[in-house]
Amino acid sequence: MDTQAKGPVATEIESRLRLALNPSHLLVINDSEKHRGHAGHDGAGESHFTVELVSTAFTGANRVARQRLVNEALRELLAEKIHALSIRALAPGE
Repeated sequence: MDTQAKGPVATEIESRLRLALNPSHLLVINDSEKHRGHAGHDGAGESHFTVELVSTAFTGANRVARQRLVNEALRELLAEKIHALSIRALAPGE
């Protein structure tokens, strides 16, 4: 888990992914500051994220299926609060 202070959106991302996918490893990285002044930057500093996670839910699933599982877990946030999301989803042992 990331050691820097998390805002409410990052905290919600982490909570939803833990509930939906029970990852053995989860890192939520707020990339928003890198996008200041770009389209989608919300001014609040929580619009662009990278998630890295390892879950047995990804075993046997291809990259697209893994991304769909993550996107489904974050559906409302993606529609309302997250402008960009980079996903690194791995099965255990990968």
